[in-house]
Amino acid sequence: MRIRIDLAYDGTDFHGWAMQPHLRSVQGELTAALHTVLRLPPETLRVVCAGRTDAGVHARGQVAHCDLPDGVDVEPERLARRVNGVLPPDVRVHRVAAAPDGFDARFAALWRRYAYRIADHPDVVDPLRRRYVLTHPRPLDLDAMNAAASHLVGLHDFAAFCKRREGATTIRTLLDLDWSRDADGVAVGRVRADAFCHSMVRALVGCLIAVGEGRRDPAWAGEILTAQQRDPAVVVVHAHGLTLEEVAYPADAELAARVEQTSAMRTAPEPETAG
Repeated sequence: MRIRIDLAYDGTDFHGWAMQPHLRSVQGELTAALHTVLRLPPETLRVVCAGRTDAGVHARGQVAHCDLPDGVDVEPERLARRVNGVLPPDVRVHRVAAAPDGFDARFAALWRRYAYRIADHPDVVDPLRRRYVLTHPRPLDLDAMNAAASHLVGLHDFAAFCKRREGATTIRTLLDLDWSRDADGVAVGRVRADAFCHSMVRALVGCLIAVGEGRRDPAWAGEILTAQQRDPAVVVVHAHGLTLEEVAYPADAELAARVEQTSAMRTAPEPETAG
């Protein structure tokens, strides 16, 4: 039986999602809690998530799946309550449900949406939100940042904004990226893509902050993208301002096809012809 787990966590004290020897991780805490509640021996379960968040990154809308061994009979709603009774307070399971046929938390996802929050004026700096809002010493021009973001939306090779990993592609479809202020005046960058590579969102934000401060022209973002190599002028911003907000999936009947599609290696887009 495969189960879907919807969860949230404060990433401050975690070394990211993925389990690492002798380091605290979200995957490690959730897996240990499931083993305890289900009374299964260690390493029986493998928990797979939609997006492996880095150290310090938070999540409101993380999704995971786990395959329960044969013979384990558990009511999903009751399992959620029991797991929450074991988990530490910085991780919370919102829902556990039997996964439909073909569901895969990672490969079935249509898109992931993140938000990056910045307090760029003393009036909006709130010490109670310091764990998930970046305090920035200079005001930002969100109109300029949105103009720069328009150069980044679409199917591109985001090598300039990613830490390369051997055998992994850096081609992604950035569906939207825009900035606005919330009711308290905090600048919120919302970014949605089919998938993200390592450090991509924080590098994109670092690029746009340079534009928002007036140090770079909005067209610079497109120049960085086209170069397809890391530029030392692009700062990867702190992790604590970033939150995974939502993951979307297709209708149940389309899950298997989506998994097959996204499991295939992405290929480079054809270059556009200048008009």
